[in-house]
Amino acid sequence: MADLVLATDDSGGPEIFASLQGEGPSMGTPVAFIRLSRCNLACQWCDTAYTWRFEGDNRPHRDGVHYDRSANQVKLSPEKAAAKVAALGQKRLVITGGEPLIQCGPLADMLAILPDIEVEIETNGSVRPSAHIDIRVDQYNVSPKLAHSGNPAELALIPERLDFFAGDPRAFFKFVVAEPSDVREVDALQREYRIPRDRLFLMAEGTESSTLRERQMWLSALCLEKGYRMSDRMHIHLYGDARAT
Repeated sequence: MADLVLATDDSGGPEIFASLQGEGPSMGTPVAFIRLSRCNLACQWCDTAYTWRFEGDNRPHRDGVHYDRSANQVKLSPEKAAAKVAALGQKRLVITGGEPLIQCGPLADMLAILPDIEVEIETNGSVRPSAHIDIRVDQYNVSPKLAHSGNPAELALIPERLDFFAGDPRAFFKFVVAEPSDVREVDALQREYRIPRDRLFLMAEGTESSTLRERQMWLSALCLEKGYRMSDRMHIHLYGDARAT
């Protein structure tokens, strides 16, 4: 049984914690979080670059910071990870990253030990879940990466994967936008993949409360015009840009 590769919290332990979900359709819900390390994409504004931008990885990031892998990654067996999640006493688990679906095997092993917990997965939408994972998922939060992320479309926007999620009523789409012009790309994807508007959120990019509020002024008007939903980043307002929140 393979180990899970997790991100670390500020103490160097695995980033497994209880909090309120800060984004998307479950915003405000008490949940357990587990943050996995490693990602197949590299967003230049990523707020969890410590999960992938290790020394030697020269994919661009606006902060230009590299992280020591040994200090920011920890391995846990599925049994130990499940025990830590269960100890938090929450009814719902949010699995995030990095990109959690690149670890489907050990994730499935962990979830087999947690049969009664609701499961919510945060994914960039470029990886299809295995059948053993899919059967356990109650909600997908799919965040396809637009051009401003810096990822090539052939890696970030894979038609077969977007078709899969768009056709699944458990999947909600959450697009990160930094400028009003980014929404044109969202519109095109919504039309191409027939994403229901009531399952499509626009969320301002930003790691400071003031930046989010400024961008939400024009974003709210666009959501009203187009019939999309708007997501806040509640954890940023509450705790700032911090691990394990």
